[in-house]
Parts: sequence; C-alpha cells; structure tokens
Amino acid sequence: MSETQIPPRLEEIIEDFKLAEGAEKLELLLEYARNMPPLPAWLHGQRDAMEQVHECMTPVFVYAENQNNHLKFHFDVPEESPTVRGYAALLSEGVEGATPEEVLRIPGDFYQEMGLQDVLSPRRLQGVHTILAYIKRLATKELASEAGQR
Repeated sequence: MSETQIPPRLEEIIEDFKLAEGAEKLELLLEYARNMPPLPAWLHGQRDAMEQVHECMTPVFVYAENQNNHLKFHFDVPEESPTVRGYAALLSEGVEGATPEEVLRIPGDFYQEMGLQDVLSPRRLQGVHTILAYIKRLATKELASEAGQR
C-alpha cells in the first residue's frame, strides 16, 4: 500500500487553496475553522471517548466513527486556535466517507500543494502534518479492529 492518493473531496479543497492567492489562503483556512461542524450530541461531554492528539500544542481531540468501513472524524478544537481548527475542519471534510485504506494513502505532505507554506510558519504547518498522522493512526486501528473481527 505504498501508492499515495488523495480522496476526491480533499483534492477539491486543495484546488480551492491553489486558486487563492496570498492572504486569501489564510482567510480560506479561517473560513474552514468558522464552519467546523459541532460535535454530535452523543459526543458532548465524552472527551474520554475521544483521543487526544498529544503531538499538538493545542488541545485537539478526535473520534473516528466507522460506518460500514467508511470513516468520519469528529474533532474538538478550541475556537481560540483558528488555524489548527481550520486544519482539522478541512481534513475532516476532505476525508469524510473515505475507507481506512484511502486515509492511509494520503501523502503526508499533501498540504504543500495548497501553498500554505507561503502564509504559515513551518511550525504551524506541522499541525496539519500531525493531525493527518494521527487520523492515519486511527485508520490503522480501524483496519486492525476489522481484521480482528474476521
């Protein structure tokens, strides 16, 4: 499974960022942050059921919901961290409905195509990489869980 591939919706998001210029890229990222869907009611007050992305300086919590081998990631990121919230929101939207295998095929540096390196510091870009690595870890857990049920 070494072949990389970007899910169609994430590819569309990347194209939107490619079309944006300069500060528009940052504004687009902040728009994702503002439009991040709230946690579903069944996850409210259930942080123990979520996993913390310890590698992030911002408290980021994520839950992988698997519905018939299609994943949906629910994120809880403070509104006071809009760039991290934006990364989480665009990843959540970009991979919604992907299989665990599809999530694992996303190139670790996909955000380079978006041109975010032109408007964000390397430290902030690390957040995208860290959150992607974490959802890949959760996708791997889903595959292992699925294999254990066979």
